[in-house]
Amino acid sequence: MAFFGLFTSKSKEEKQALEEGLEKTKKGIFEKLSRAVVGKSRVDEDVLDGIEEALIASDIGVHTTLKIVERLEERVAKDKFMNTSELNSILREEIEGLLNIEEGNGVDMPFDFSKKPYVIMVVGVNGVGKTTTIGKLAARLKASGKKVILGASDTFRAAAVDQLTIWSERAGVEIVKQQMGADPASVAYDTLSRAIAQDADVVLIDTAGRLHNKVNLMNELTKIRNVMKKLIPDAPHDVMLVLDGSTGQNAYQQAKEFTKATDVTSLAVTKLDGTAKGGVVIGISDQFKIPVKFIGVGEKIEDLQIFNKKEFVESLFK
Repeated sequence: MAFFGLFTSKSKEEKQALEEGLEKTKKGIFEKLSRAVVGKSRVDEDVLDGIEEALIASDIGVHTTLKIVERLEERVAKDKFMNTSELNSILREEIEGLLNIEEGNGVDMPFDFSKKPYVIMVVGVNGVGKTTTIGKLAARLKASGKKVILGASDTFRAAAVDQLTIWSERAGVEIVKQQMGADPASVAYDTLSRAIAQDADVVLIDTAGRLHNKVNLMNELTKIRNVMKKLIPDAPHDVMLVLDGSTGQNAYQQAKEFTKATDVTSLAVTKLDGTAKGGVVIGISDQFKIPVKFIGVGEKIEDLQIFNKKEFVESLFK
């Protein structure tokens, strides 16, 4: 199986997959924007209202949409006149400015491998593609030459352990697991112990997506973190929240709940292909000020892509 490099610029095939994966989002945004400017030669209040509705309907989110519209209003006031034919390029500039895009952007090296083993605790509700994301990431890390070990700490669902086991076999990496109902923190401890003993580069820990209530979830995640620190004081090095981009506004709510429950340090937004709600990536990135490290734009392993803000916006406005 051929893999694209994890820490290199996107290949032609990956860029094409990104554009195809965002096609429905792109079509949805531009259809709505077209309706906002139809019959207009200049950007006025009616056009701005239409743009606001179009962006909110594209799941960019109210908070972020208002920022974008305010910037457009400032430009209209300053320039006195703005042609609607220029609107796409101006919107692109404003979104890029909002996301503070810089060359390099840290996207070619989303992990600090000077820490070994580098421990990633993956969180998210059931059904968002959490286990699949772990599997794809493990496969790509393995293909890039890293020794990877998976920890099946979602012991509340037999299906989660089974699915992660399948991915470990597919990726050719080791998995540490116990019986269903075992203490998740114990699994995490065993996984880190194995990683240290085997001089592994990366550890990926799967966690439960939902417990009886938020307090239980918070306590469980805290317990896992505390147990890992007994072996590696600064672990986990990354707490990655996986969100289902196709759920739109529900993804915002999930981000809100999990950022309350634990110290989330990065995001992976999945299932962007086949949905018109890809704008959620822009809103979540802006609203939570947590870096989006990966996006999922298809079923193949290489369709889990390192998130490059510049390429993402370019694909939307191409």
